[in-house]
Amino acid sequence: RGKALQPLFKMSYSCSKVGDPHPGHPYKGGNFCAFLPGNTEGVNIAKLLKRAFECGLTFQIKSCNGEERITWGPIPHKTSWDGGKARNGYPDAQYLHEVGTVL
Repeated sequence: RGKALQPLFKMSYSCSKVGDPHPGHPYKGGNFCAFLPGNTEGVNIAKLLKRAFECGLTFQIKSCNGEERITWGPIPHKTSWDGGKARNGYPDAQYLHEVGTVL
């Protein structure tokens, strides 16, 4: 697999803001981990993902069983090293191109 980058996002409990489904209501956080190859293209995608995070595009708040919680947003992330595309993992030869297009 070679050297791998593993961005880790830790989102704690907080209150939603204007534009979220229920502004002012608390939501549940979580730990989110994504994987990228440690090659030049993976490093470039990591920079774009960091910028997307800073712009508030990485996560969204959704209602689940009456509770507001953070979930992945519309940007695809690889959350496993294996399992293929169907399980958000590798191998997926088109992933870096596809996520680059989204970003």
